Amino acid sequence: MATPPRTKIPAVAPNDAGAPAQLQMQERIRVRAYELYEQRGKVEGHDLEDWLQAEEEVLPRSLNHA
Repeated sequence: MATPPRTKIPAVAPNDAGAPAQLQMQERIRVRAYELYEQRGKVEGHDLEDWLQAEEEVLPRSLNHA
């Protein structure tokens, strides 16, 4: 697969000023999770683990421990 698969993104209210930033952050997490999947040799069954590790790496520290 050349590009990471798309995940479902929760609906965001049109007047939510933080929506673009949220979507950008989620995209960065998705891409990093896919990189971890590739590093693992594309072995399936670790998607949640990869996602959580990607969140830990991508999200600002203050959000991880809030």
